[in-house]
Amino acid sequence: MSLDLLTYRNTAISYAMASGLFGNVLDHEPVSAPGSGLTAAFWVSRIGPVPIGSGLSATTGRLQLMGRLLMPADTEPQGDVDTAVTGAVDALLTAYSGDFEFGGSVRCIDLLGAYGASLQAEFGYTSFSGGTTYRVATITIPLIINDAWTQVA
Repeated sequence: MSLDLLTYRNTAISYAMASGLFGNVLDHEPVSAPGSGLTAAFWVSRIGPVPIGSGLSATTGRLQLMGRLLMPADTEPQGDVDTAVTGAVDALLTAYSGDFEFGGSVRCIDLLGAYGASLQAEFGYTSFSGGTTYRVATITIPLIINDAWTQVA
């Protein structure tokens, strides 16, 4: 077996696109300012084994996707920026919780953090060259994958 990053990332992206909330959805972490409106970006941040759930012939894996939602902090009215970003986070967490097996591609999303960080979002700000400051929410999407790697003697 092997990890199927394209399937996992495309599943995360498809929920963002289906929400209709984002003007731009990226399959990578942005290195430059993504523009106006809400943007969603997805990438891998960690991969490793899960001892509990692994057997003598195969290792269960944990792949942690990250999703970053960005909106220019100076969008008017500025009081609506947090509302828009938080609403987008809520929509994605609702979608991911509702598709616990991520379209049947994983054992589960680690919703409550049984094997590490749980499904969650952390809010902050980031800036890109040129001085644009964005309000951001970074979503941790932990995926547990049965038999990710075969063990050989």
